[in-house]
Amino acid sequence: MAKLKKSYFCTACGNESPKWVGKCPACGEWNTYTEEIVAAKSSPLTTNNFFSSSASGERNRPIPVHKVERSAFQRIDLLNQEVNRVLGGGLVPGSLVLLGGEPGIGKSTLALQIAVRMAGTPILYVSGEESPEQIKMRADRLGVLNEQCMILSETSLENIITQLTETAPELVVIDSIQTLYSERVESSPGSVSQVRECAAMLLKYAKETKVPVLMIGHITKEGSIAGPKILEHIVDVVFQFEGDSNNAYRILRSIKNRFGATNEIGVFEMLNEGLREVDNPSEILVSHYDEPLSGIAIGATIEGVRPFLIETQVLVSTSAYGTPQRSATGVDYKRLNMLLAVLEKRLGFKLGTKDVFLNLAGGFRVADTGLDLAIIAAIISSGLDIALDADICFAGEVGLSGEVRPAAKTDQRVSEAARLGFKTIVVSGYARKALHNAPKGIEIIYVNRVDELARRVFGNRS
Repeated sequence: MAKLKKSYFCTACGNESPKWVGKCPACGEWNTYTEEIVAAKSSPLTTNNFFSSSASGERNRPIPVHKVERSAFQRIDLLNQEVNRVLGGGLVPGSLVLLGGEPGIGKSTLALQIAVRMAGTPILYVSGEESPEQIKMRADRLGVLNEQCMILSETSLENIITQLTETAPELVVIDSIQTLYSERVESSPGSVSQVRECAAMLLKYAKETKVPVLMIGHITKEGSIAGPKILEHIVDVVFQFEGDSNNAYRILRSIKNRFGATNEIGVFEMLNEGLREVDNPSEILVSHYDEPLSGIAIGATIEGVRPFLIETQVLVSTSAYGTPQRSATGVDYKRLNMLLAVLEKRLGFKLGTKDVFLNLAGGFRVADTGLDLAIIAAIISSGLDIALDADICFAGEVGLSGEVRPAAKTDQRVSEAARLGFKTIVVSGYARKALHNAPKGIEIIYVNRVDELARRVFGNRS
């Protein structure tokens, strides 16, 4: 019987300390250390028991970089275009993918939907939260069932590894990593040491067997993935499933991806039959009104390689209190304050006594600076109570001196606007060279400064 040993772990970064400290010396966070038991009863089970390559006694040796052969792996098609796009073209064999999101957002539905629709592929779906009967009820709603998809309701990692070696699946789904526990660690499931140990063993399994593992992760009330930060470091891909539970649309965003871009997004609509892929996000982000309304401007943005149009809504009203309110939903709050300062300084648009509320339609969050021009136009439109034409959109970044800089991939934004039937688009005057082959049927207005935007778009109506 081994002596029990207690230690303290930082829940933010996983750093270990023999005693409790207020501030973590590794990450600098305060009051994040929790006490855990790290030594358990001696057990003949070790990590090497499950993997023949480790138990063979062979040791890795350094190899010169020019002699390393590049493996020609074939990505696995998940039969879901949105997920494949965010992954970078499909799932890489031997990769470890972490999917996090709010409770009830649809993480388990997305994972099960992938598993039951990949016909002909042996898949093991491990759930520590639901019984096989509950999973079957949800699978029936999704339609087509993969006869080779096996369900395992288990939380013991040692038992799960044993089943993996016996069934030899081509894809493993873990729902969720916070419910698993290892007998080698004497702490409760979901603790820092348990999550770290379980993730490390699953990583070892994935790399040595070349079987991809999709893990679902819980998040904290602050919105970060529960457990030590090392969990996000050791996995290959980190996905964040976003959206309002009261809204039918969901966004799959890539936070980390060792095999592709991190600025891709996938868009889904939650239905009774599961998650529907939204091929054209502009159809849900641009509303159609019977008559033009002030404070609304359409911006052409881009996420990864996908351009789409999004509706920018702004309300400017006289403040009823001494301090004006500033609110931004979907964009950076500091970015809004910067654009308001530019309007006051460069355009003389007085907003010191005005409340300003900014919202992006559809519950989207956009970090693209190419949306600045649309936000500026919406603020002016609401402030002057002048509605913009329904067939005009904007794409450009605004600098502190009031200049309009070209947005990244302006040509793709213009092409998307023309495809959706917009007649006019306002872009930076410095983007003329990139638009020498602009599509026909759309007028391009070039502006170099925000005051020029006010003259060209609003004219004498102000």
